[in-house]
Amino acid sequence: MSDVITITDLRKVYPGPKPVTAVDGVSLTVSKGEIFGLLGPNGAGKSTLVGVCTTRIRPTGGKVTVVGTDVTADPSRVKSTIGVVTQGNTLDRSCTVWENLYTHCRFFGLNGRAAKQRANELLEQFRLADRAKAMPYALSGGMARRLMLARAVAHRPAILFLDEPTAGLDPQSRLALWDLIADLRRSGVTILLTTHYMDEADQMCDRLAIIDHGKVLIDDSPAALKKADGGDTIIVLEVSGNVEELAAAVRAIPGVHAADIRNQEVRVSAVETPQTISSVIAAGMECRIVNISVTKPSLETVFIDLTGRDLRE
Repeated sequence: MSDVITITDLRKVYPGPKPVTAVDGVSLTVSKGEIFGLLGPNGAGKSTLVGVCTTRIRPTGGKVTVVGTDVTADPSRVKSTIGVVTQGNTLDRSCTVWENLYTHCRFFGLNGRAAKQRANELLEQFRLADRAKAMPYALSGGMARRLMLARAVAHRPAILFLDEPTAGLDPQSRLALWDLIADLRRSGVTILLTTHYMDEADQMCDRLAIIDHGKVLIDDSPAALKKADGGDTIIVLEVSGNVEELAAAVRAIPGVHAADIRNQEVRVSAVETPQTISSVIAAGMECRIVNISVTKPSLETVFIDLTGRDLRE
C-alpha cells in the first residue's frame, strides 16, 4: 500500500512568554485504505497534529504531505481531498438535515442536480432519510454525528479525519457509527482517527500510534503493541508484605518477563503456562496476598505503561 499521509520531523511551537512545544519531531506515515489511530492523554499533541494535517494549523518545522500535496504549500488542494469530523457539533443549525448535505455538495463544486442526488444518497447510506426535513437541534447525539460524517464524505474525499468520533454516544449509536466507518474503509477511504476508547482503537485500527508530550512513543498494530507489553498474561498481586522482595523473587521465575512495583502491587508480565502462574502465586503467598487478578495484555495496559497514571488537565 502506498502512503497517503507522510509526516516528517513535524514540530509545532506555540509562541508566548512561555512557548509551548505541542508537537516535537513527529514522523509518521499512513497507508492508503487503512484506519490509523492516534492515542494519547489530554495535551499530548493529537489535536495539533491533526490540525496541521488538515491545514488549520501552520507547523513550525518539518513537512506534511497529504495525497502527495504539501499542506503548507497548497492547502486548498489538500482540503479538496480530505473530510473532517470534529468532536464538537459543526452542523449549520439554520438548515435542515438535507440542506446541510446539499449545501456542502454545492460548496465542493457539484451542480444543483448532482448535489440533490448525492444528498439523497447520503441520507439513505447514513440512515437519516426519515429525518431529512428535521433541524439539527432536533437530532439525537448519534444522529448528529452520523450527519456530520455524511457531510464530511459528501465530496468523496480520499482521507477522512475523525476526532473522537464516538465520544459521548450510547452503545447502540457507537456500534452504528463503527459500522459506517468500516463501510467507508471498505469503499477505499483512508481514515485517521483520535480516540480515548481503547476497545475502539483495538477493534477498528489497523495501526496506531501512542503519543505524549508531542512525541511518538510507539507505532504498530494493536496486536503487536499488546504482544510487546511483555507476555501472554498479566498477573497483578496486591500484598501486605515487602513488595521489593516479592518483585525480586518473581523476576527469578522462568517465564516471567517483568515485575513492576506500584505502591503495594506487583504487576507481572509472564508466559501463560500453569507452572509459571502457579509459581508467581506461590511467591505472592509468602508476602501475604490481599488481592490477585489474572488478565490478558490490553491496549489500556500498554497505554498506561507508556504514559503513566497521573491525571492530565
